[in-house]
Amino acid sequence: MTWKATVLTLFPSMFPGPLDASLIGQARQNGIWSLDVHDIREHGIGRHRAVDDTPAGGGPGMVMRADVAANAVDAAKAGHPEAVAIYLSPRGAPLDQRRVRALAGSPGVLLLCGRFEGLDQRAIDTRELEEISLGDFVLAGGEIAAMALIEACVRLLPGVLGSEASREQESFEEGLLEYPHYTRPSDFEGRQIPPVLLSGHHGEIARWRLAEAENLTKGRRADLWSLYEKRRG
Repeated sequence: MTWKATVLTLFPSMFPGPLDASLIGQARQNGIWSLDVHDIREHGIGRHRAVDDTPAGGGPGMVMRADVAANAVDAAKAGHPEAVAIYLSPRGAPLDQRRVRALAGSPGVLLLCGRFEGLDQRAIDTRELEEISLGDFVLAGGEIAAMALIEACVRLLPGVLGSEASREQESFEEGLLEYPHYTRPSDFEGRQIPPVLLSGHHGEIARWRLAEAENLTKGRRADLWSLYEKRRG
C-alpha cells in the first residue's frame, strides 16, 4: 500500500519543493509514497477568503479560525480517513526517531501547517490533532516542519534506501548519535583514517564504532546519553 502524505497549507506552491529531489522524489515517482496538497484558503470566509482573526482577549498578531481549519481538515480527511492528523506547532511534543518509525508504519499523515500566532484551540481539540514540534525554536509557518517530517518518514519506507543495514546504523536508531565516517583519501591534510577501520577485523571495527558513538552522545547530548544508560540498565 502506498504511504500517503496529505498537507494543509496556505502556501501550496511550496510543495513538493525539496521532496521532489533525490531518493525521496524518486520514491514518489515510483509510487512508494504520494503527496496530496490542500489550500486552506479554499475554506476561508467571505469574498476575501479570510482564514484568521484577532485573538480573543487581545494581544498581537492573528489566529487561524477554528471553523476554517476544521473544515479544511474534514475535507482532507474525506480523501485520507486513515491518516494520523498532526498540527505542526512549536509547543508540540518533539519529533524523534521513535515517532517517525511509528508514522512511517502507518497508512500516512495529514499535516496542518500553522501560520500567524497559532491555531484556535477548538480546532485542535475537536479534530484531535496531535501537536508535533521540530525543536525549541519558532518558524514562520509549519511548511518546512511538514517537509522534514515527511522526508524522515519516507526514507524509512521499504524500497527507498539502497541499504537497510545503513538505516539501522544511523543516529538515534539505537539511542546514540552516529559514529564518525571516513573514506578516501587515506591521508587528508595530514589526518589519517583511524587504523582500525583499515584492519579488516569486523569485530574490532564494530567495537570502535560503538565506542565512538557513545563518546559523541555523552559529550554532545546529555539527554540522549541519560536515556541510553537507563536502557542499558
